[in-house]
Amino acid sequence: MRALVVTVVHHPDDARIRHRQIAALLAAGWTVTYAAPCTAYGVTPVRGGGLTTVDLPRASGRRRTAALRAARGLIAAQAADHDVVLLHDPELLLVAGAAAGTPVVWDVHEDTAAAVSMKPWLPSLLARPANAAVRSVERAAEGRAGLLLAEDAYRFRFRHAHPVVPNTALVPATVPPPDHPRVVYVGHLTRARGVVEMIDLGRRLAGSGLRVELIGHADESSTELLRAADHEGVVTWHGFLPLASAMERVTGSLAGLSLLHDEPNYRHSRPTKVIEYLAQGVPVITTPLPLARHLVAESGGGLVVGFGSSYAAASAVRTLWQHTDQRHAMGAAGHAYARRHLDWSVHAPGFVEALTSYARPVSRP
Repeated sequence: MRALVVTVVHHPDDARIRHRQIAALLAAGWTVTYAAPCTAYGVTPVRGGGLTTVDLPRASGRRRTAALRAARGLIAAQAADHDVVLLHDPELLLVAGAAAGTPVVWDVHEDTAAAVSMKPWLPSLLARPANAAVRSVERAAEGRAGLLLAEDAYRFRFRHAHPVVPNTALVPATVPPPDHPRVVYVGHLTRARGVVEMIDLGRRLAGSGLRVELIGHADESSTELLRAADHEGVVTWHGFLPLASAMERVTGSLAGLSLLHDEPNYRHSRPTKVIEYLAQGVPVITTPLPLARHLVAESGGGLVVGFGSSYAAASAVRTLWQHTDQRHAMGAAGHAYARRHLDWSVHAPGFVEALTSYARPVSRP
């Protein structure tokens, strides 16, 4: 079986795409062509072990036309040599027709319409029309492509039932205790994801021996804030790190942060970062978004703080640091819960089976 996997938005090392889905396909004996914005992210395309990476331009802000044109050309040229085309960006649905007779599958990562309305580059007057336009594209896509959903909560957006491939994590068998005096965040960095609060948290912890480390790309408005805070020494901003390197920083940390704001796009999603912290046996400090709060309550693996409160976050950090038995118990409980419920190795076969059901094998010499 051969899959053509395409993104013009995500980093080539994206955990869901590269380290879970593509890795699962390769382990199942598939051959994968992975088209992603390698040069834009400073990544060298690779070939070997059943995987071939192809470079595409990156779609960013209002600059998306060149990337979509390149993606359309690649799909038109290569789809016929594959059994299925797996798309990871909703805008790629606009060029999916280039696949001709090859089945197309859209992996639905987020509440797309809500996410579009949050984009800083979109004028506020266009937010509502953009939301409506995206909903229309989603409805049309349901009749033209197969769908994989990252959350059970996404089902309400579509008329028919579709397979759910949940965002989970690779859960190690054993983890060290959360005793290192660092508090970490892994993920995209924006104001809506708590950049201001995390920088202020770093200031509140200054002089305590505890430090805040932030890992991930930042949007334009957050980059300046992070560079200044890193220069000031109140946080350490690593930028993007490959998954293995990011998890090395998480492992053994005092706590993992998820200070997302109360935005529509976040209310129906389990933050992947929360799952990754639990998987590494690191206590979670999260805002009370419904699914994040549920994860923490059900696992016993963390603390919930109010939206927009760096004071509450700092208090939670100090509580964990001062009470070794409490944080050890939370870390162990979170890790045990992740092994039972959130381990990608349990869900990987279901993903491969779902993609196989959509594929149409082609005859080859």
